[in-house]
Amino acid sequence: MHRRPPRLFPPFLLLIVALLLTGCGVDGDQAALCGKLIPAFDSGPVTILGTEALGGDEPALRLTYRTDTGPHWIACRFGGRFFDSRRHELVMVATDRMGRLRPMQFTMLRIWAGLPASRLGLPPETSGAERGPQTDWAPLLFFLQQVINAATVACVYGLLALGYTLVYGILGQINLAMGELTMIGAMLTAMGAAALGMAGLGGMPLAVLGVFATVMAFTAVQGWTMDRLVFRRLRRARNHTPLIAAVGLSIAYQEGMRLLHGARDWWPAPFLADRHELLSDGAFTVTALTSQAVILLMTGGLYALLWAIMQRTAYGRAHRACADDVGAAELVGVDVDRTVATTFAVGGALAAAAGAVIALYYGGVNFYTGYLIGFKALAAAVVGGIGSVPGAMLGGALLGLVETFWSAYFAIAYKDIVAFGLLTLFLIYRPDGLMGRRRGRGD
Repeated sequence: MHRRPPRLFPPFLLLIVALLLTGCGVDGDQAALCGKLIPAFDSGPVTILGTEALGGDEPALRLTYRTDTGPHWIACRFGGRFFDSRRHELVMVATDRMGRLRPMQFTMLRIWAGLPASRLGLPPETSGAERGPQTDWAPLLFFLQQVINAATVACVYGLLALGYTLVYGILGQINLAMGELTMIGAMLTAMGAAALGMAGLGGMPLAVLGVFATVMAFTAVQGWTMDRLVFRRLRRARNHTPLIAAVGLSIAYQEGMRLLHGARDWWPAPFLADRHELLSDGAFTVTALTSQAVILLMTGGLYALLWAIMQRTAYGRAHRACADDVGAAELVGVDVDRTVATTFAVGGALAAAAGAVIALYYGGVNFYTGYLIGFKALAAAVVGGIGSVPGAMLGGALLGLVETFWSAYFAIAYKDIVAFGLLTLFLIYRPDGLMGRRRGRGD
């Protein structure tokens, strides 16, 4: 009997959703970016009283807020509207006490805020060259810029998804504490970068590479210890005890890092932040950072190394044997405990690599960094086919593209909803993922 494929969303519902997401009047993302600048002018607790859109050719808004000194306001003007490429580029700031900021004041505010240049740029009067009129090539160039931006996000998700998929492939269980290994890697990388900066070695790639290798080794030991002290003792459990133990480990790592290093953000100095212009039509320029190329090469190198290990070494053969049938692997002499412990160590090293990318490229790492990143990487592993090494990288690339393009063309506030909505659709219609295979054991 022919079965009609399900129709997910009627056309009119898609239209309503699009209108709700784009919003009207004040852009929520622009209001959030403007609100982040208030602490530069007022200290103490801040209460937002209201937000209103201002007239003019360029989108602008004014936030009214109250502090200990009374009510005040801050006005921000941006370079574009909801679907424009410059919707996150701040071009003017004014306050009730200082008026419109002068160019030097605006530059100091940009440095203080520490936001990406695409979100907080120089005002037009200090930008040097004037922007030309928009051409027919501008949308395509903007699209290419988002592809470049998505590549870095995909590297973070792909590396951590590899850690998830290696452990699941051999145990049939998900280690939810893997995200916290990414947090540890990010925090240690930020501390190492700060130490190199104090020693005057921050500009030496070999020194940064040494920090990177040390962090990966330390987090690999953490992964091995995690299996040795916790998961090995629960190996024969056929219920959800290992999953609950992983949640407990995750909370323990978070609180331990918070108690040891505090809840503040760590902002290491940018690494290889030279910007290169690739394409331009006079109105929009496609750029890439040296660090982005390094991250892509590093991710590709780690993936190639992992593939060689899995295909050419005794550990790789033992891992594949355990993934197929643990009982049969034990019968032919495979040391299952050592293979699983090595898998946790490899997964921890890959998670640390993802954390290093977050610290050196994005910055702003803290004890909570690995929580949401961990769940998104898990979503990438499921979408690609958890248990499949190529699927983990493919899922990371797909999730990075979806999240980056949504942030570029729609409201950033909804990007997490879209990411996990994609996971939900795959779990409903393709639970084995793009490259996964159905398993007969595990959780």
